[in-house]
Amino acid sequence: MPDDAQPKDLDRVARAQLKTLSKENADGVAQHLVMVARLIDTDPRLAHAHAVSAARRAGRIAVVRETLAITAYSIGDFALALRELRTYRRISGHDDQLPLMVDSERGLGRPDRALELGRSVPRNSLAVEVQVLLAIAMSGARLDLGQTDAALDELQIPQLDPNTAFSWSPALFDAYAAVLEDLGREAEAEEWWERSDRASDAMDAGDRQPEDDVIEIVEESQDGVVREEETQAEESPVG
Repeated sequence: MPDDAQPKDLDRVARAQLKTLSKENADGVAQHLVMVARLIDTDPRLAHAHAVSAARRAGRIAVVRETLAITAYSIGDFALALRELRTYRRISGHDDQLPLMVDSERGLGRPDRALELGRSVPRNSLAVEVQVLLAIAMSGARLDLGQTDAALDELQIPQLDPNTAFSWSPALFDAYAAVLEDLGREAEAEEWWERSDRASDAMDAGDRQPEDDVIEIVEESQDGVVREEETQAEESPVG
């Protein structure tokens, strides 16, 4: 374990879940979770090994099972990811990882079950970001089944607004553009690709500003007039 992987570096909410463990065990688990966060994007297999070690020491802690599920998904072990996500859901009582569960079913080649799972929870009971991610996952399941028109319908949700920029906007716009392209609607797809780029730029700019600042999305219309839309974030952007 690297010396600079300190328990204090773990997210405060995650640390709070480890309070039921002995201090020595909690510190060890925290260090493994810190390493997962550090490695997940660059070395997912090593990150997964750290998650496995954490789960061996704290298998009844929700954040540990959630972390193991995420690393399993990152290395393509969708069966393990789904199993661990179910355990996380049972322990925590939360549905916030439902989109990843749907995608795991897709990864196992079961798009019909993915759609059934996605419909099992009322959308309005989920946080906005989770609703968006679920719509993207459900759209992907429709594509898996060759239902391209239905895939587009899955993405036509209230959050599909080109004049707002939240952390989830670029992914939603990208997914919508990709389905439009599959439908042969290239001109519309290009518009949404561009909107995704503008949303990403707006989010990057927002990361450099105080949290409560207004994010401006600037769009040039076909007549050359520049239109500025000022949007106040309804929820804090995610890094």
